[in-house]
Amino acid sequence: MGEYKIRIGLEIHVELATKTKIFCGCAAAFGAPPNSLCCPTCLGLPGSLPVLNRAAVEFGVRAALALNCTVNLYSEFARKNYFYPDLPKAFQITQHDKPLAVNGKVQYYLEDQPVETVITRLHLEEEAGKSIHSGDSIVGSEYTSVDYNRAGIPLIEIVTAPDITSPAQAKAFLEQLRLILQYAQVSDCKMENGSLRCDANISLHGESGQNGEKVEIKNLNSFRALERALAYEAKRQAKILEQGGVILPETRTWDERAQKTVRMRLKAGAPDYRYFPEPDLPPLELDEAWVEEIRAALPELPLAREERYRSALGLTAYDAGVLVRAPHLAQVFEETVALGHEPQLVANWVTGEYARFARQGSTVSGKVLGELLELIAEGAISASQGKTVLEEMFTNGVSPREFVAAKGLTVIADREVLQSMVEEVLQNHQELVKRYLEGEERLLGFFVGQVMQATKGQAEPRLVNKLLVKALTEGRNWQPREE
Repeated sequence: MGEYKIRIGLEIHVELATKTKIFCGCAAAFGAPPNSLCCPTCLGLPGSLPVLNRAAVEFGVRAALALNCTVNLYSEFARKNYFYPDLPKAFQITQHDKPLAVNGKVQYYLEDQPVETVITRLHLEEEAGKSIHSGDSIVGSEYTSVDYNRAGIPLIEIVTAPDITSPAQAKAFLEQLRLILQYAQVSDCKMENGSLRCDANISLHGESGQNGEKVEIKNLNSFRALERALAYEAKRQAKILEQGGVILPETRTWDERAQKTVRMRLKAGAPDYRYFPEPDLPPLELDEAWVEEIRAALPELPLAREERYRSALGLTAYDAGVLVRAPHLAQVFEETVALGHEPQLVANWVTGEYARFARQGSTVSGKVLGELLELIAEGAISASQGKTVLEEMFTNGVSPREFVAAKGLTVIADREVLQSMVEEVLQNHQELVKRYLEGEERLLGFFVGQVMQATKGQAEPRLVNKLLVKALTEGRNWQPREE
């Protein structure tokens, strides 16, 4: 693989989160009974006419601006003619030679290094219906049913330049694209629901001029599938070229079960969709002031937020990345830091224990988390006890202060009490003390754990650590107590 350069371009379809469809008033909802959200317009019945949804245009412009595209104030709709069972009109209303936006770019990190992918165009179009295959995919299925609920949902199609050079980069780009669109609040981008779908084009180019044809891969319904399909396809094409074979221009599908790409059809040339201007829709002409209003209303986007977390708040690259990739965690982090708590400390809690409990579906506000951190900072409870309190906060919605007061949770910080416990632990583990003094310093953690266990987690850990180090450093001859 070393002698070949990989070129990958992606075509991404994103369903916009409008309440109604792009050309009619039917609800654009997921999960309704099949064929229950349809009308003459989205079914393409004779005499029905499309009316453009203003919210779909606004969401498309917002997405384009978030992706650093140039928004064209003049664009046109066209008919893309082809026959397929999920396309009831036998044509799709889309944009062809005059799209909504062009010349964008997405910046992101790959292995902690900044990279950039060019967006060549972004355009509006209508969604087709959904084909439901009897098998795992169209390949090998005995029959296919069609649900037209999805027909007419507004889409944006995003096309990248073929400047992605590895499967890992393709995955990182798509993850960043999804984040940007989620932050811009134009789509939920749930691949499992089909609101974010991706096709990939991949070709190999040798240093000696040995080049392969572009191959398209469909049925990439997860980030993992995208990366694995591209990795498999790169190896498949390289093997063919190394054996003197020819790469055929074809469309392939990813077989998740077999973990390989499978041929769907051979491309005989560019398909003739017989595009022509949509006669039932006038050109789309936007007001520049309106576009600038949308730009001004854009929220802070993922890369800017990640850089702020790292530079202004001093978070580690890992913690900043975790928070940015989980907007619900980032919101709690922001709320808690706004109360005056140290950012890295808050990040440790939010990305650790908080995230663990949040996976169960419940939430705790930043204000309440801040109250818990105040109790720990005041010395009222230990960090270990704080984890127990946090679990109660998630499970039963308790107030941290009220719960601590009701349960009588306190930190044992009495030096004499803890000194006695430290000496008892060392007296009961003389062999380990000897090994510690001979250089096994990692045993200090064991001694701390024994004291914490004896106090049911209520001892102040920093004081325990300090007392243990002092006692061990003094090198006492720990002997069992005489009864």
